[in-house]
Amino acid sequence: MEHSKEFLVVVEDAKSRVKEVSVLETLERMKDGAVLIDVREDREFQAGHAKAAIHLGRGIIERDIIGKYPEKDTELILYCGGGFRSALSADMLQKMGYTNVWSMAGGWSAWKNHANAETV
Repeated sequence: MEHSKEFLVVVEDAKSRVKEVSVLETLERMKDGAVLIDVREDREFQAGHAKAAIHLGRGIIERDIIGKYPEKDTELILYCGGGFRSALSADMLQKMGYTNVWSMAGGWSAWKNHANAETV
């Protein structure tokens, strides 16, 4: 998918405040209790996702995150298709007071290409 220049400017701004982790780092952090959250659209999630991921789409994550994870120091790793929407969502969660939020670099595309990453 080709992204507009305007969208990329907004994403780069968010990425300047958001920490990223690789798929390998994500897998290691999940062993220690990190929560993997898929922020893609419903249809994208239904077509395939990381086996351990919970689904909180970008359109609802800000509304529903407090109910699911009220402890704002919970380690949350977000992913989308390629790492753009997850960076935007991570930035917003940080603005809401979450202190241990990450965006998974490369998103679903990177996850599918990693040898040890399980998919559904």
